[in-house]
Amino acid sequence: MARDGCLARVTAGFAVGGAVGGAVGAVYGTYEAIRFKVPGILKIRYIGQTTLGSAAVFGLFLGAGSLIHCGKSY
Repeated sequence: MARDGCLARVTAGFAVGGAVGGAVGAVYGTYEAIRFKVPGILKIRYIGQTTLGSAAVFGLFLGAGSLIHCGKSY
């Protein structure tokens, strides 16, 4: 039972981290695309890469933090 709760926590941590990272990545990617004057349709690709990369990294770290925290008993 405790293992299922831990898996749910890690999954939720990864999902929340992915959502927050994706939002931040989209904003930052848009800013960078405008700042560096990325031409035409490549802006969408650049923003998408930044969004997915940021979501994956932040989700990974939040999921790992949830896994570490899951092992602690108070």
